[in-house]
Amino acid sequence: MQDSATNADRLELLRTFLRIVDAGSLSAAAAQLGTTQPTISRRLQALERQLGLRLLQRSTHGLQLTEEGLRCQRHAQRVLDEWESLQAELQGEPDVLRGHLRILAPHAFGQAQLAHPMLAFLARHPQLSLEWILEDRRPDFIAEGMDCAIWVGDVKESRLVALPLAEVPRIVVAAPTLADPATVTTPQHAQALPWVSITTFYRERLVLHDQRGHAHTLTFAPRLLTDNLFVVQHAVRAGLGAAVVSAWLVADDLAQGRLVQLLPDWEAPPLPVHLVFPADRQQPLRLRAFIEAMKAALPSLHGMRPAPLPPRP
Repeated sequence: MQDSATNADRLELLRTFLRIVDAGSLSAAAAQLGTTQPTISRRLQALERQLGLRLLQRSTHGLQLTEEGLRCQRHAQRVLDEWESLQAELQGEPDVLRGHLRILAPHAFGQAQLAHPMLAFLARHPQLSLEWILEDRRPDFIAEGMDCAIWVGDVKESRLVALPLAEVPRIVVAAPTLADPATVTTPQHAQALPWVSITTFYRERLVLHDQRGHAHTLTFAPRLLTDNLFVVQHAVRAGLGAAVVSAWLVADDLAQGRLVQLLPDWEAPPLPVHLVFPADRQQPLRLRAFIEAMKAALPSLHGMRPAPLPPRP
């Protein structure tokens, strides 16, 4: 009996092939696609039979692309993108996006700042689905089948593309019961206060810059250290200490008088926000559309500002 996989939709075979390449193994691809390893294996074999080529081979390092497999990888995503564009155009829906995106974002930032533009993006594209994962970590893009991630902070990995979206100003705040802005007028005054530290970005040492470019380093022994922004927010509200926080996090607290800003002429260096994905991964239309949506939305969010322009060569 002929293997049913040989009659499988050729586009689906290409999609499966790209997922195998991204995932690095048949089992990982099966887990990401919600099917079984034998099914993935049959699809790969069907594609290789239809092309008359060997696309992948096993080695001590796992699955490796053959030379023909490399060429297939380069062309497969373009074929799929062009098919989606053709399908949408013929159906009179050139702007319709389909498929699925899997995206990782920091927990607090993704919940408080990014949820609204993400939901607006989904509302504009009703035939698109999205998995929105909020965790404070760096993903393994290949093993987890992640399309992209939004990172707050510097990106140093050379194998990743990091597209700047915006930057996060960071200001000094405290509860009004702890400090009076009228009396805390210098970094030395602020250093004498008890402090709460966000360990992702600072612990016992913190650099502030004023509007004229002067720098001052604060050193202190924090009352509380945590890696959670919401815990920092609650601790500062309770008067446990001063803290440097993202401006968006405390906008409502400042407006309602629950917190006060200290040293308004001084800030910690702003945090860059990047959209990150592997350099060797193709960008389907839906990912490119998501990137453009985030570029447009983030700089205008309250407590954010546009990313600085890159220096001229």
